[in-house]
Amino acid sequence: MADFRTHICVSTVAGGFYGMAGYQAGLPWESCLIGAALCSVSGMLPDLDSDSGIPLREAVAFASAFVPMLMVDRLQRIGCNHETMLLITFAVYFFLRFALAEIFRRYTVHRGMWHSVPAGLSAALFAFVVCSCENMNLRLFKTMAIFVGFMSHILLDEIWSVEYRRGRYMFKHSFGTALKFWSGNQTANIFSYALLAALCFLAYKDEGIMSRFDNHVKDVPRTATQWIQNVRSMW
Repeated sequence: MADFRTHICVSTVAGGFYGMAGYQAGLPWESCLIGAALCSVSGMLPDLDSDSGIPLREAVAFASAFVPMLMVDRLQRIGCNHETMLLITFAVYFFLRFALAEIFRRYTVHRGMWHSVPAGLSAALFAFVVCSCENMNLRLFKTMAIFVGFMSHILLDEIWSVEYRRGRYMFKHSFGTALKFWSGNQTANIFSYALLAALCFLAYKDEGIMSRFDNHVKDVPRTATQWIQNVRSMW
């Protein structure tokens, strides 16, 4: 199995090529750098199901830091001021850093369904749902960066599951445990595909939901004073 350093090096190289491809396609250089960075650090995401150690710590730290930043455009769109955005991003950070990490420790096993193609699609769709950008090309560019980085990890795990010994290639017991569509645990399979279906639904309905919210954005309280006034008006 490839170690942490190998995974991050490969995903970083993949991110570099991905960013250059975006630049050649005419995307802004700032977006290309962000895409390259997202691809690079997404190479750690499959190791959220690790029991302990550097992979889990770094993967959780990445998710906790990057998800709030990806939410900035959406929070601006719904009319949040800087103080509200700061509070929300703090809440999201602590939820991911502690609650989500604990959920993965308790209810996942290494090389389970989080090491799979549906998990990679779910991670990418989650990024798509979290982001909100008027330029759909940039939004899809960031989404695909997550997927490419995630897939680089599980593809590398499969490559490391094949070794050359005694003049022939041999498959390790870990072969097929990363690049897969289902596992032997039916509960994990059902949950993984249910999560993927839910994210697909949210991604499909996102613009409709946001457009309906935009019509009432002026009615949303933006300061603590406005919140207090709204509460008082209810009485």
